[in-house]
Amino acid sequence: MTLSISGDQFILEGKPFRILSGAMHYFRVPREYWHDRLGKMRLMGLNTIETYVAWNLHEPKPGEFHFEGNLDIEAFIRAAAEHGLKVILRPGPYICSEWDFGGLPAWLLKDPQMQVRCSYPPFIAAMDRFFDVLLKPLLSLQFSQGGPIIMVQVENEYGSYGDDKAYLAHIRDTLRRIGVVEFLFTSDGEQGRNLNAGMLDGTFATVNFDHAPEHAFKLLRELQPDGPLMCSEFWDGWFDHWKLWHETRPAFRVAAIFERMLKAGASVNLYMWHGGTNFGFMNGANYVFGKYLSIVNTYDYDAPLSEAGDITPKYHRLRQVISKFAPVPDEPLPANAPKLQIEQVEVTSAVSLWKSLPKLSSPVRLPNPEPMEYLDQNYGFILYRIRLSGPQSGSMSIKGLRDRAQVFVDGKPVGVLRRNRPNQSLRIAVPQAGAQLDILVENMGRVNFGPELMDRKGILGGVILNGHYVFDWEVFCLPLDDLSALEFANTENVMNEPAFYRAAFMVDQPLDTFLKLPGWEKGVAWVNGFNLGRYWKVGPQQALYVPATVLKPGKNELTLFELHGTRKMQARFTAKP
Repeated sequence: MTLSISGDQFILEGKPFRILSGAMHYFRVPREYWHDRLGKMRLMGLNTIETYVAWNLHEPKPGEFHFEGNLDIEAFIRAAAEHGLKVILRPGPYICSEWDFGGLPAWLLKDPQMQVRCSYPPFIAAMDRFFDVLLKPLLSLQFSQGGPIIMVQVENEYGSYGDDKAYLAHIRDTLRRIGVVEFLFTSDGEQGRNLNAGMLDGTFATVNFDHAPEHAFKLLRELQPDGPLMCSEFWDGWFDHWKLWHETRPAFRVAAIFERMLKAGASVNLYMWHGGTNFGFMNGANYVFGKYLSIVNTYDYDAPLSEAGDITPKYHRLRQVISKFAPVPDEPLPANAPKLQIEQVEVTSAVSLWKSLPKLSSPVRLPNPEPMEYLDQNYGFILYRIRLSGPQSGSMSIKGLRDRAQVFVDGKPVGVLRRNRPNQSLRIAVPQAGAQLDILVENMGRVNFGPELMDRKGILGGVILNGHYVFDWEVFCLPLDDLSALEFANTENVMNEPAFYRAAFMVDQPLDTFLKLPGWEKGVAWVNGFNLGRYWKVGPQQALYVPATVLKPGKNELTLFELHGTRKMQARFTAKP
C-alpha cells in the first residue's frame, strides 16, 4: 500500500497521515553522524526526512558511478527507517540546493551544444542512465515493499526554469518504468506562474515559501482544488553569499509561520532541518540582477540543527509547536557535543604554485584558451600561460572570464580581474626580451538556479592585448584533488604569490572544531587531505567546519592553498564559527 489521498488528507496504512518532515542531505553530513542527526530529528517530533540526490557526486565521470562511503544513499535510507522515519526522495536530476550546477555533473558541459533540463537527447540519455543505476537498488526500500520511501519528486522547481512538459513527463514515465510505484509530486515557488508551469498530470503539486502561508496555499488551491496542502520547502533559514551579509531567520518568526501552516492542516517539510556543509568545491552560485554571487561553504542555513549538529533555540521552538499537533517523544534531548580548541597552530613549510606545477598538472597546448570542461576538468583552478614578445605595453582584458583571474608577468602579480567587471582591464608591460604571462582562474562555483545555469568555467572567449587576441597557450588543469606530490620547504621561500602552506598539529581526542585563519587572504584548506572548502577574508563566513571524522589522535596536517600570500604564519581551531 502506498501513500494516497482522501479528501484533504494524506492516507498511509489506511489512516490519515500528516507529513512532518525535515530536510537533511546525506552528502552534506559525514556518514558517521547520520544516526546522531536522525535521532535528533525523531526527538523533535518529525516523522519524515527529505533528501536530494547529488548526481555530480555519484557520477563524477560519464559511466563511473560511486555509492560507497558518504555516498551510500541506500544505507542512509535504511538508517532513517531504523529511527522510524519515512523518506521523501528527490532524485532530480536537477536539485538546485545551492550546490554546484544544481547537482548536475559538470562533464555535461563538454558538449558545446548541451542543453539541460529539457528534451535535448544527449541530456536525456545521460539522465536515464543515471536514474537506472541510482534507483534500481532503492526499489526495495519503497513503502509498498516494506521500506520507508513514501514520496518521490519529479525534477525540482521546474516552473522557475522552463516549459518543456515533455521533459517532465519523460521523468515521470522513467520513474514508473524503472519501478517506482510511490506517490509522485512536484514542488515550485509560491508565484502562480511558477506553480502552473511546474505542474504535471499524474503528479501532485506542492508549494515552497518562507512567509504568508495563507497566500501560498490559496494559489495552490486555485490550481489544484483537491487534496491536502503541502509545503515541500518551508525555508526556516537561508544561505550566505561571499561579500554579502550573514542571513538569519528569527526563531520566533519561523515558529509562528510554522504553527499557522499546521493549524491549516498542512503537511510541511522544514528546509533545511540540518544543512551541513558544502565541502570542497561543491558550493553553487546565483546570478542576480546581472551579478554573479558565489555561495559560501557552510550550509548551516540558520537551521534548527546547526552545521555541527548542535540543537539550537530554533529546534526547541519548533519542537514546542509540533507538540501542539502531534506526539513528541518524551525523552531527554542529548547534550551538544564538546568541541576542540587549539589557540595557535604554526605554519612551518610552504612551496609556491610555480614550483609545484610539474607535480600537479601536465600542460595542454591550445591555440586559444578553452573552458575547463572541454579539458575534462570539473572543479578547482585552471592556469593559462603564454610567452609574449617584447617590448610592448598596453591594456590586457579577458573575454568570458569565469570567475576570478589573477594575472602575473614573469611570476610577479599584476592584478585581479573579476567576472562581474567584464570591461575591466590591466596594464601589462613586456620588456624587450619578452615575458611569461600567467592567468590563474578560479572556478568559484557554478550557478545553481535560473536561466544562467549553463556556467562553464575558465576563459570562454580569449585574451586581448592592445586590441588583439593572443594565441598559442599552455593550459594547466588544477583540480587539486591530490596534493601528495608537493615538496614543501621553508616558508621564507614564498611571498605574495600563490603557494601551498603546511602545518602540523597534535590532537588528543578528535572532536568537531572550526578552522579560523586571521591574516590570510583567500584560498582553500585541507585537513589530513580532506578538502574543507574555501576561505576568504571578505566573509561573511570566517570559519570552516572541521568534523571530528577527518581528525585522528596524534599528529594531524593542515594544508592551505593561499592565493595572495600572508605574513601571519598561524591558524586557529575554535569551538564556535
